[in-house]
Amino acid sequence: MKTFKASILVAVAWLALITILLCIPGSRLPKINWEDKILLDKWVHFFLFLILVLLWCTYFTGGSKVKVKEIFLKITILSMIYGIGMEIVQHYFIPLRSFSYGDIIADGLGSVAGYFISVKRFGQTRI
Repeated sequence: MKTFKASILVAVAWLALITILLCIPGSRLPKINWEDKILLDKWVHFFLFLILVLLWCTYFTGGSKVKVKEIFLKITILSMIYGIGMEIVQHYFIPLRSFSYGDIIADGLGSVAGYFISVKRFGQTRI
């Protein structure tokens, strides 16, 4: 039961960390070469959302018998919606940050990768 409780704390902490990172004003971000930035930024988004989905899927396998593929799919979709929402927040509310379709694609690909890793790791059902 301790692992079950710890997994929700880790998942919530990761979500909070992502939110903080995505809300940092553009003036506070490190300045790097444009070609490096486009690749590095997308990989960062990919891995942030991959880990987000993995952590929430881990939490939701800690309960009684569940159909994990259905729950994992819902987590993945919610993660994608969160990524889109954060891009909108960046565009309208965070100084020197903008809406990026590339970030949304990276967020979505990371979420989907997290889904497939979770399904492979936890299987169809967990008791």
